Amino acid sequence: MRLLIIRHGDPDYEKDSLTEKGWWEAELLSRRISRMEVAKVYVSSLGRAKDTASLTLQKMGKTAIECQWLREFWPGIKRPDVAEGSRGIAWDWLPQDWTADEAYFRRESWADTGIMREGRVGEAYAEVVENFDAVLAEHGYVREGDFYRAERPNRDTIVFFCHFGMECVLLSHLMNTSPMILWHHLCAAPSSVTTVYTEERCPGKAIFRVSAFGDISHLYVAGEEPSFSARFCETYDSQGERHD
Repeated sequence: MRLLIIRHGDPDYEKDSLTEKGWWEAELLSRRISRMEVAKVYVSSLGRAKDTASLTLQKMGKTAIECQWLREFWPGIKRPDVAEGSRGIAWDWLPQDWTADEAYFRRESWADTGIMREGRVGEAYAEVVENFDAVLAEHGYVREGDFYRAERPNRDTIVFFCHFGMECVLLSHLMNTSPMILWHHLCAAPSSVTTVYTEERCPGKAIFRVSAFGDISHLYVAGEEPSFSARFCETYDSQGERHD
């Protein structure tokens, strides 16, 4: 089975939609994805993901299953460097803060720190992966410990339109690792496609392997530069690039 995890196009966060560039990215993406044989499409409940999916769905003559749990990973935390009482998203920290605690590197402890417990981040993570595993089970792959039991092995393609933070949650579950590592060391540009395949090296036992992360070849083919959204300044003196 193949999973395609797609980040929404260049976002207009104020309107929870897409910028003009984002709509063009979604169009180029739709020309790529609509040529595939897709068994099922799942989409976040947020507008920017639904708008991105809409052009692909229209070309394919399909409808998507809207999932509240696929929205951008929602818990807020009291980030160590921000003013008292302020909250930030759980996956956006300054590197010198989160790397100071070895717990964040480990799957079994990243959500068990005081900051994460206060923000109930582990509970939200558990909710997401429970729903994700339910979808995979519907398509024939049942979680069993740290791998999947292939009850109905298949070559179906399943598409998820969602968000960067959520994408890393899903991947961390499949990879059995802390999402903090993925949140802070990977960056998926708007409209990018991450491809994950099953491998069944022994009968009935499968794992998921990423063959491509954050692929934006549909943009490059059309001569379209990727959006800077999701990145921070390459050097601190960079002009016009996002600073913390």
